[in-house]
Amino acid sequence: MKMDQIIHLERFPSPNPMIKLSVVTYRSGELKVKGLLAEPDDDGVYDGFLYLRGGIKNVGKVRPSRIVQFASEGFIVFAPFYRGNQGGDGQEDFAGDDREDAFSAFKILQSHPRVKETHIFGFSRGGVMALATAIQFPEAKSIVTWGGVSDMFLTYVERKDLRRMMKRVIGGTPTKFPERYEYRTPLFQLEHLAAPVLIIHGEQDDNVSVEHAYRLEKRLKELNKPVESWYFQAFTHYFPPAVNRKVVEDLTIWMKQQS
Repeated sequence: MKMDQIIHLERFPSPNPMIKLSVVTYRSGELKVKGLLAEPDDDGVYDGFLYLRGGIKNVGKVRPSRIVQFASEGFIVFAPFYRGNQGGDGQEDFAGDDREDAFSAFKILQSHPRVKETHIFGFSRGGVMALATAIQFPEAKSIVTWGGVSDMFLTYVERKDLRRMMKRVIGGTPTKFPERYEYRTPLFQLEHLAAPVLIIHGEQDDNVSVEHAYRLEKRLKELNKPVESWYFQAFTHYFPPAVNRKVVEDLTIWMKQQS
């Protein structure tokens, strides 16, 4: 596989013999960052699936089993670890400059010889990363945000436990530096979005309130952008395993329908 941004590929043990896993070291601007690539172990051509994780640093790390789960639905999946993680250069800044890690990962999937179209998926904090990436690359075929953040101002208000981290990483409060929070809030740039959007959210979510989903859906509808929403009244940020598997199956079917 010859892709200019890839520096090194190293095989990684896979929980599924039908899916090949590799840890990828790749270029993101001037930095070397890492991610996990999952490919069906055959010669077939598939859609690409950019998986954008939530959390920060060791919270919300990319899980090989989760990446393999999506690859098993018939995708070539790439999941950036984001800068500063698992041996990568730099430091995360919560959907600031680290969005470049997602942009570079999208381009890697685009140039993959076995990838047709590329879709974008974001979970939790990955929601803003996914929206920012889809805005940057209007050729993306679809975007799914699951329990996704859409408004960094709202995150600061709701998550008192994250305020200290956000002030440190982003460089201040929304009151003092509103432009830094606006830059990280894709609601302000959705007019540039072309891909259809699927919103998935548990209405009992205390990590990322369902208000994030409501605001995203409302703004997309105001702009006459294609959007579909699946709300789950009984669930929180994390769905029960059986429901989770069914939603994964359903959302991947939805993605393929957009190709």
